[in-house]
Amino acid sequence: MRSPLFSPRWLGLHLLAVLVVAVCVAGTYWQGTSAFEPDRDVITNPVEDLADAIPVSDLGEPGEFLHPNLTTNTAVEVSGRYDAEAQLLVPRRLDGVDGYVLVLPLVTEDGAAMTVSRGWTEDGTGLPAVPEGDVTVTGWLQPPQDAAEGFVPMGSPEVGTVERIAPSVLVGEWDHRLYAAYVTLPESEPAVDGLTPVPPPEPPTEFTVNWRSLSYAVQWAMFGVSAVIFWIILVRRELAEGSREHQPVAAGS
Repeated sequence: MRSPLFSPRWLGLHLLAVLVVAVCVAGTYWQGTSAFEPDRDVITNPVEDLADAIPVSDLGEPGEFLHPNLTTNTAVEVSGRYDAEAQLLVPRRLDGVDGYVLVLPLVTEDGAAMTVSRGWTEDGTGLPAVPEGDVTVTGWLQPPQDAAEGFVPMGSPEVGTVERIAPSVLVGEWDHRLYAAYVTLPESEPAVDGLTPVPPPEPPTEFTVNWRSLSYAVQWAMFGVSAVIFWIILVRRELAEGSREHQPVAAGS
C-alpha cells in the first residue's frame, strides 16, 4: 500500500521543509561568518616585502577610490620628482611623543602626484634636504586618514601643517592631481635620512566577536532546528493516524 507521505500534499510539505532548512543553514553560515570578520576599518593585509613592489599605477588612477582592505600595506613603486617646496607637516604622536610626519608630493611624468610620508620628526625644525632629480621610491601604500591623529601643534615648525594625510585636505595645499592614498617609506630610502621611519601598521592578531551577528546566527539555527522538529512531528502524526485507520476492527465491536 502506498505511503501517505508520498501524496502530492506531502511531497509539497517535504519540499517546503527542505527549502526552509536550506535558507536557515545559509543564514546561519552568513551571520556566523560575519560575527568573526573584522570591521571594515580594520586592516587585515600583512605588510608586503618591498622586493615584491609593483607600480602604483597598476592599482588605479589618480583620484580613484582604492579599497583599503585590498591595497593597504601593498608594496608599491613610484617614479617622479619631489616637489620640495610643497612639504607639509602632519601632527602625530609616535611612541607617546608629540611630533610631526613630513609629507610631500612625488610628481610623476604625467603630472599626477603621490603623497609620500618621508618620516617623523619631533619638533618640525632642522628638516633634512629633499632628494633632487628623478627618483624611484618603494614603500607601502596606505589609505587616506579619515580623522586627525595626534595633537594641536603649539610650536613654530619650518613649514606649514595640515591636520591629516588625505587628498581632501591636501588638494587645497597642492596644485597636483593626487592619488587617493599615500606611501610611507622604509628607512633605506634617501628621503628618510635624518627622520624617524614610520612603519606601516601590522594587521591585528586578535579578533573581536560581533555579538549582533552571532545572535542572528543563533536565531537562524534555531529556526532551522524548529522547522526540522515540526516536520518530524507532522510525519509521525500522519503515520500514526494512517496506522490507526488500517487496524482491523475487533469482532463483536
